[in-house]
Amino acid sequence: MADKSFLDWPFFEDRHRALAAQVEGWAAEYAEAISSASDEDAACQALVASMADAGLLKHAVVAPHGGAGDSLDVRSLCLIRETLARHHGLADFAFAMQGLGSGPICLFGSDEQKARFLPGVAAGTSIAAFALTEPDAGSDAAAIGLTAELSGGEYVLNGEKTWISNGGIADQYVVFARTGEAPGTRGLSAIVVPASTPGLEVVERLHVIAPHPLGRLRFENCRVPAENLLSASGTGFKIAMATLDVFRSTVGAAALGFARRALDEALDHTQQRMIGNAALADLQLPQAKLADMATTVDASALLVYRSAWAKDKGAARVTREAAMAKMYATEGAQQVIDDAVQLHGGLGVMKGVKVEELYRDIRALRIYEGATDIQKLVIARQTLSARAAGTA
Repeated sequence: MADKSFLDWPFFEDRHRALAAQVEGWAAEYAEAISSASDEDAACQALVASMADAGLLKHAVVAPHGGAGDSLDVRSLCLIRETLARHHGLADFAFAMQGLGSGPICLFGSDEQKARFLPGVAAGTSIAAFALTEPDAGSDAAAIGLTAELSGGEYVLNGEKTWISNGGIADQYVVFARTGEAPGTRGLSAIVVPASTPGLEVVERLHVIAPHPLGRLRFENCRVPAENLLSASGTGFKIAMATLDVFRSTVGAAALGFARRALDEALDHTQQRMIGNAALADLQLPQAKLADMATTVDASALLVYRSAWAKDKGAARVTREAAMAKMYATEGAQQVIDDAVQLHGGLGVMKGVKVEELYRDIRALRIYEGATDIQKLVIARQTLSARAAGTA
């Protein structure tokens, strides 16, 4: 059973502890059963519907449009993702994309846009997606080439997006496009594009080691009403970064969930596996690994929930804190899971054994929403900037 003592930390309120218990109850009953379906598209759709019925998706949007509060509560998002990831990676993915895909609308949408696009996300009748990456624009958002030209009250989109989670099953995409107000990142805008819009096509489905819906999108003279523009033209980079300020912490939380499960699996296995007359857990070298794993889990949790708490308490930006949480928790989880595989011996690489599944689940988290190397640049620049401003 996973350690729950961290819920007594001062980062949390009683409502967070109640939420953790609610998510645990849902996940224990439904997450594994639904996620294990052979059709990953259908599984994600079923997960979203079931989470909506349980009231979990109200934490992915804002009130009064089906949300739990007037703003996104990052601690709640992190607790949900950690708990879901501990049970099954696809359940975490399904919830995470409802949040990330609608996050720009929650943070920057007009009242009319929120009323139009968010209730379906909370109700599980509309699946959301976040479309930033392109074939030649990954970590470097300034390289985005997809264009959106204003013509007769509509934006006309042309170009491609790739590695888009929920690509192929999403009902709406927040698309980051070049509207050309200025060079580089200052010329980007965010536009909500319904999946049914003529000129938008899913041209390829992508398959990765931890299966989930993923696709490449093509926009050919795709016309979207100008009122689907979020905030103002030229603010797309600001919208993307502010959204990631919220959701990078939750990526760390998902990694934390994977790491906790790996530690639990390792504890169970080493106490049951006998080497001669002693359990594996009684031997010093396995104990050293378990000590490192437990320490990494707690350190990751402290960074994740420090970042979430700071955002919830009104910090204007938590760029540095979120980058630290994402970097440390994902890299740490990779090591914890690798150690768990090693402690399992040959069983650790056998299909159907949980630590083998976790080994595949964790790898992508070190890449998406800003690869580890990018997080290091962000942390260094933020730290240097604070020193220059005399605040560090």
